[in-house]
Amino acid sequence: MQYRTLGRTGVQVSTLALGAMNFGANGRTTQDDATAIVDAALGAGVNLIDTADFYSAGESETLVGKAIAGRRDEVVLATKAGLPMGEGGNRQGASRRWLVTELDNSLRRLGADHVDLYQIHRWDPATSDEETLSALTDLQRAGKIRYFGSSTFPAYRIVQGQWAAREHGLSRYVTEQPSYSILQRGIEKDVLPVTAEYGLGVLAWSPLASGWLSGAVRADREISTHRSTLLPQRFDLSFPANRARMDAVELLAKVADDAGLTMIQLALGFVTAHPAVTSALIGPRTLDHLHSQLAAADTVLSSDVLDAVDEIVAPGLDLAPEEKIDTPPALLDASLRRR
Repeated sequence: MQYRTLGRTGVQVSTLALGAMNFGANGRTTQDDATAIVDAALGAGVNLIDTADFYSAGESETLVGKAIAGRRDEVVLATKAGLPMGEGGNRQGASRRWLVTELDNSLRRLGADHVDLYQIHRWDPATSDEETLSALTDLQRAGKIRYFGSSTFPAYRIVQGQWAAREHGLSRYVTEQPSYSILQRGIEKDVLPVTAEYGLGVLAWSPLASGWLSGAVRADREISTHRSTLLPQRFDLSFPANRARMDAVELLAKVADDAGLTMIQLALGFVTAHPAVTSALIGPRTLDHLHSQLAAADTVLSSDVLDAVDEIVAPGLDLAPEEKIDTPPALLDASLRRR
């Protein structure tokens, strides 16, 4: 396993980090499953575990907390808040009222007195940067969080957050967690240059592109029931974006074969090759999934392989741009762009 410094924090984290989105009902993962996955990941040198209150409505945090009981200090523990956690507009977002309340809920589920990294799951346009940063700074000073970061923020919001922290004398976001894979490279145009400029750590989620790059999705194979049921629109080949992804996958499979790599090694090696990326978040549902992904821990792609990838999916290109979830609200709501 390789390790890198998380932004400018001085904290060393593994280049493959364990994402717990599939723990609980989302991935049909029991406590025994989750504990076995955590055991194997820590044994292989993974030291960062990332979860969120939203994952399986809090169940993921509970499973993670029980899995790391008695060895909390071995783990760089990260969680997130901001997505809806029940009915009502005040059970979501990035207000002081909600963040203070929900961090206590997360700590209770995790069985911990602090988290190392607390992340705002999505930018909240209803809440000012000063409100959010001031709440996070106070939680940091209270010792409940060590650092805080953002997740899936557009580049301009990352810049705005850095400016607001400086303007108001508050602590700043030290990490960003964006979606990044060979098939979704849009963040290379703006987000990654911005995170590099500000020295933010980058934890890339969905490096296997929701399973497209796992090796299990090929033109001559039936797509698994779990994938097609969970995200049907992402695997329906009647959509042009999905046909483009399948075409790219077939070409990438040849690149991997020629280089003596699995598709997973190619996909994870690509993400961790970018100098702005700190870690790729892997999200296994089973031990077999985990072991196939850990096989990429020391993968270093040659320039020839990276050039071949660029020929298939150009730098900065998203093959499924409609799936991006950092689109400015004014592009989604006509009332925000019309007088």
